[in-house]
Amino acid sequence: MTSSPAPGSPAADPCCLEPTAAPPEATDAALDTVPATGTAPTVDTETDTARRGRAARSRGAVGIGGLLAVLAVGTIALNLRPGATSLGPVMEPLIAFYGQGGLATGVLTALPCLAFGLLGMIAVPAGRRLGLTGTLLLAFGLVVIGLLLRPTVSSFGAFLALSALGLIGPALGNVLVPAWVKLHGGTRVVGLMTLYTVMLAIGGTAGASFAAPLAGEGGERWQLSLQTWGLLALLPVVIWAIVLTRTRHDYPPPPPDGAVRGSLWHSPTAIALTVMFGLQSMNAYTQFGMLPQILTESGVSAATAGAVVGSISAWGILGGLIMPTIVARSRHLPLICISFGVLTTIGYLGLLLAPTLSPFLWAAVLGAAGLAFPTAIAMIPARTRSVLVTARLSGMTQPVGYVLAAIGPILIGALMEATGSAAVMLLLMAGSGVLLGIFGGLAGRHRMVDDEIAPRAAVAPGQGPEGAR
Repeated sequence: MTSSPAPGSPAADPCCLEPTAAPPEATDAALDTVPATGTAPTVDTETDTARRGRAARSRGAVGIGGLLAVLAVGTIALNLRPGATSLGPVMEPLIAFYGQGGLATGVLTALPCLAFGLLGMIAVPAGRRLGLTGTLLLAFGLVVIGLLLRPTVSSFGAFLALSALGLIGPALGNVLVPAWVKLHGGTRVVGLMTLYTVMLAIGGTAGASFAAPLAGEGGERWQLSLQTWGLLALLPVVIWAIVLTRTRHDYPPPPPDGAVRGSLWHSPTAIALTVMFGLQSMNAYTQFGMLPQILTESGVSAATAGAVVGSISAWGILGGLIMPTIVARSRHLPLICISFGVLTTIGYLGLLLAPTLSPFLWAAVLGAAGLAFPTAIAMIPARTRSVLVTARLSGMTQPVGYVLAAIGPILIGALMEATGSAAVMLLLMAGSGVLLGIFGGLAGRHRMVDDEIAPRAAVAPGQGPEGAR
């Protein structure tokens, strides 16, 4: 019987987890780790293949039919963003209904980032207890309840609480779906991850594009518009209930002894990637939540404003298809990442100085800058060797990055309420493009996180080769 780590202990820190001794049958997974020197072990190809097969079986992987896997990944990825992106186009009638102001707009805009950051930190413990499939199924059951009920309540506090409930599924899915694909995908991992990224973008685009038309010309049906996404979330609940009958409790055992255990906060690349992810996410959710209102105040219709924001999200579909390959092959990735920051600044300055010239032109510029998101996601495995370090880097980059991203909309919402000017938001976001370019350029350098943390990695007493039992 095991006990939970005490708060403040090394095992309680998701960025500094030290692996415990693995059961004998899991020792084959040591092939996925690297020595402290950062050099990859040399193994015979046939032996490596055989051992990886045994390791996969020891981790409890269950064969899932190709069609069922596609439906599972596709439906859940489609529902990871609409609950958040559908708010912006109906924000004005929503805020008016509850008698709130700019600060409430900022809080609602920041809520997805806060949920993804804070709730994302419980994904691994929940997955360990309930299994990956069971956790995702339960989480999306809560999503359906939250999204269907939130437009029916009469107080803004209750609406906020139910919105947070509706974000539990996306928060846990961000972390656990890639792990589920790696565990159950078999030879289809690359294809399923491409499907995941593309459907993620399609869902975000659909939420932003269809929310205003569903709400009607004056936004009088905004409650019905928001409830639509709760009905859509029933799809993954049904599919994943079927998947659960195949997988049962599916969670891999602890990592094997001997893995790199240095703190990720000692890695410049990990820190730069986390900040890059946070800045890009701050831009994305500020655009989802506040840009439609700014455009309508400039004379653009609500439906057009929603379509403009939806077109920004649509660039993510292209990014999901091309950026993993570019990250893997390009020698100029730092320059590409810097260009994302430059485009971000240009897009916001264009909206500030010439908003009526062509909203879709500036949306295209900001959409191209938004390719920073699939780039950051692709760099998580590309900048690591060990599977253990990959998992730890994902656990640091996404939750911490989303918490950083939440600061922007809250600050901007408060400033907009105090000044009554959208120019404040556009200037601050233009400035964020400068930081995005700097940290993106640092993250894009061909450096491996494993190598950066290895010199500082310390082997705990009894955990080294002599102490292993």
